[in-house]
Amino acid sequence: MNSSPMARMLRLCAVAGLAISAHWAAPAWAAGAMTTGGLTSQPIGHYDFCRAHPSECNIRPDNLAPAKMTDGLWRRLTSVTARINAAVKPISDLDNYGKDEVWTYPDNGYGDCEDYVLEKRRQLYRMGMSLADLLITVVRKPDGEGHSVLTVRTDKGDYVLDNLTDKVKAWDETGYRFLKRQAIENTGRWVSIRDGQQVLVGSVQ
Repeated sequence: MNSSPMARMLRLCAVAGLAISAHWAAPAWAAGAMTTGGLTSQPIGHYDFCRAHPSECNIRPDNLAPAKMTDGLWRRLTSVTARINAAVKPISDLDNYGKDEVWTYPDNGYGDCEDYVLEKRRQLYRMGMSLADLLITVVRKPDGEGHSVLTVRTDKGDYVLDNLTDKVKAWDETGYRFLKRQAIENTGRWVSIRDGQQVLVGSVQ
């Protein structure tokens, strides 16, 4: 039976709509998990943060399994990333606080990379995610500068939330060199990643 041009157009639009929905619902999940090493030095900024917030740095999560990646979780990660990136205005610690390496929540609306990470981590934790899956991570950018991002552990691999982009990326697609991150079993400890060189941001030995 021949269909009308309008009916054919409606079918084409429906197929196109399904394709677009499928594209935006979730990425082609193919990230691997980072290979971590042994315990390593804690960044000095995190050390000071832990002195100011001791209850946040001795948490030992009960569930160490990576989060289950779903369309809902993906939407949550992208939404939180875009919302915090838009809400917080970038500024150096020196301009904001008069000194370097201040890791804190950007409650005044301003912050640098670590502050974006802390706020995204706080919001996702409040949404029910385990802190074992929300890990502050120190990287080196291609230009050699130190930087911090939030690593989200999932059963489909490790993903990165970054204040320099609203796009949530697989960790191995960021172009960064990963140096160290929080240990999954203790929020006050840090582990090395691969054979990372000495991090540019200060550390306590």
